[in-house]
Amino acid sequence: MTLAREGVHVGEFESVDLGKLIKNCWQTVPTAEATLVTDTDREIQADSSRLEQLVENLIRNAVEHGGNDVTITIGDIDDGFYVADDGPGIPEDEREQVFESGYSTAKEGSGFGLSIVKEIVDAHRWNIRVVESETGGARFEITDVTFTAE
Repeated sequence: MTLAREGVHVGEFESVDLGKLIKNCWQTVPTAEATLVTDTDREIQADSSRLEQLVENLIRNAVEHGGNDVTITIGDIDDGFYVADDGPGIPEDEREQVFESGYSTAKEGSGFGLSIVKEIVDAHRWNIRVVESETGGARFEITDVTFTAE
């Protein structure tokens, strides 16, 4: 809630093993019977604590809206990564609204999770968009990410 009120600031960027960070996030978020599929071996330049918060919020959002047995897939795209689920998806006319502070369709939702995700993306100078996943659920694509040189 503090972040929602005060805004998100990023610290120093460092090389972050995205796959390892995702696995750590999975351990900290209540995921019920959800399934995680990770398809990335990239290292990216990011503020690791803020990136962790971004991934946790997207996982939490998928479980909240996709149900206890949702499957969440996180993988690579050309200039970034995506977080997708096999839940009910987000109607096309609501895809921009989901990033507004206070917007929620869940009874218990605060409406801050995705607005914080957007603030973290913006603070990194990345971009985010919502599209339909291959299974009809939601897919959040984070682009313009800087990769660690191999």
